[in-house]
Amino acid sequence: MPKLIVSFLCILLSLTCVNSVQAEEHKDIMQITREAGYDVKDINKPKASIVIDNKGHILWEDNADLERDPASMSKMFTLYLLFEDLAKGKTSLNTTVTATETDQAISKIYEISNNNIHAGVAYPIRELITMTAVPSSNVATIMIANHLSQNNPDAFIKRINETAKKLGMTKTHFYNPSGAVASAFNGLYSPKEYDNNATNVTTARDLSILTYHFLKKYPDILNYTKYPEVKAMVGTPYEETFTTYNYSTPGAKFGLEGVDGLKTGSSPSAAFNALVTAKRQNTRLITVVLGVGDWSDQDGEYYRHPFVNALVEKGFKDAKNISSKTPVLKAVKPKKEVTKTKSIQEQPQTKEQWWTKTDQFIQSHFVSILIVLGTIAILCLLAGIVLLIKRSR
Repeated sequence: MPKLIVSFLCILLSLTCVNSVQAEEHKDIMQITREAGYDVKDINKPKASIVIDNKGHILWEDNADLERDPASMSKMFTLYLLFEDLAKGKTSLNTTVTATETDQAISKIYEISNNNIHAGVAYPIRELITMTAVPSSNVATIMIANHLSQNNPDAFIKRINETAKKLGMTKTHFYNPSGAVASAFNGLYSPKEYDNNATNVTTARDLSILTYHFLKKYPDILNYTKYPEVKAMVGTPYEETFTTYNYSTPGAKFGLEGVDGLKTGSSPSAAFNALVTAKRQNTRLITVVLGVGDWSDQDGEYYRHPFVNALVEKGFKDAKNISSKTPVLKAVKPKKEVTKTKSIQEQPQTKEQWWTKTDQFIQSHFVSILIVLGTIAILCLLAGIVLLIKRSR
């Protein structure tokens, strides 16, 4: 009987350890943010989030495949395609786009984010990048999109969606290049093949994939997004100063070490989103937070950044403990080479390889295995106790 009691206590102890492991592994984003020192309300909890590093390791994810409206973070895709064409020599930073009467009219639409654009003025591409990336100008985004597509809205949106597929963004579909529904342009921008009232659709995971490729191929985008305040058209009658909406940028309200980009977005259907990247030493993180707060409370543009900052700090901490078991974004995993003479299935498996795979399986499912074994042990123990009671009678 004493042995049974000892066994029972050991099992209880192991289950207690399992619970503590689970609690550590599955901390809620609210708990993480509060432990980081931020006072956040449950009503503002993000609907989805993800953190990856510059090698595609997933350091955190929560509802990462939930389809959401990216709002103005959609502009990142337009900028990605611009940088793609810059790299191919199809356009240049000094190339100018002359604003039309339509462009000027779009810039006057109060309901969507914009900057001042004047018909007849030639705007260099480098200035349009700043206007798109920082004040989130819809008119500047449209000017870039029209420049790249020879004024063919449908062709440009089609290019976005085709590129999304190539990158492995499996749950992304765009209806406009800027994040504002086409109908918001009051007929001044109206694709014919796409629903003008539809919002763009993507996920936190897909946005991390886009950003991973953007920063890997065209890191110069960070030269436009790393400052809390920027100027455009300097030295001209059209000079403007813009303050970043990325309040995690050093020097801004929630400035955090290492942050140098990238984009925020908000709308009635999206609530408040943020896509932030930060670098410390040789590690770069990409953090996506979607659906913070509610559009009715415009302070949501501030509420999102404590969540971002807490995840960034957690990400840098966790990045120090990356192992072969850390999950990697499928879309960025290097493809394994297979020889033509012998397929992978035909390769003989050594005893060492078998033990390695077994060990990896056990470690990746350690908590579940402990729970199952613990449950079985308790059932066996209870059965043994019942049997002893019957025998004692």
